[in-house]
Amino acid sequence: MQSEVKLATGALVSLAVATAALVVLPYLQVRDIQPPEGLKPYTSAELRGRDSYVANGCVYCHSQQPRDKGFAPDAERGWGRATVPADYVYDTPHLLGSMRTGPDLMNIGVRQPSQDWHLGHLYQPRAYVPGSIMPPYPYMFEVKDQADAGEVVVKLPPGQGPEGKVVVAKPEALDLVQYLQSLKRNYPILPAEPQAAAQ
Repeated sequence: MQSEVKLATGALVSLAVATAALVVLPYLQVRDIQPPEGLKPYTSAELRGRDSYVANGCVYCHSQQPRDKGFAPDAERGWGRATVPADYVYDTPHLLGSMRTGPDLMNIGVRQPSQDWHLGHLYQPRAYVPGSIMPPYPYMFEVKDQADAGEVVVKLPPGQGPEGKVVVAKPEALDLVQYLQSLKRNYPILPAEPQAAAQ
């Protein structure tokens, strides 16, 4: 009986220490974080695009957490600075990702701001990145004889589109691109030095 009590006590103490280290302390560190000045809340279109990002499984192949140069050469790859907790204030749930089959996308809005590029890349990735294993998403587009007023025509490289037709982006594709363009974490993460200290 005494050994069972010791075992149960040891298990409870281990659980309490693990909970404190993995749940309570991180919560205390990030609970009062304020959004940086350069970070804006997502618009309704960007939120729809974020939902599409999740629904289409983008999170399975792309991370959204450039790492510090001590852990990975992400800055040398052009993926931007290492992220900090404040970068994710408006993200629920967080889409950090664990796989990097494709590049990290946290700063894709800085690296590739063009709507035309994103739309074309979603329609036919290999037209923009030879050797890419990313699947195309043709169901986000419509092939027509001609575009109607107000529709966004995808500008594809020569020979990549259907002959004699136009490719028009559906609202789902436009929302997803708006979300990708919103992934910009290029604002400073530390406050500017006071004027007196700078001199």
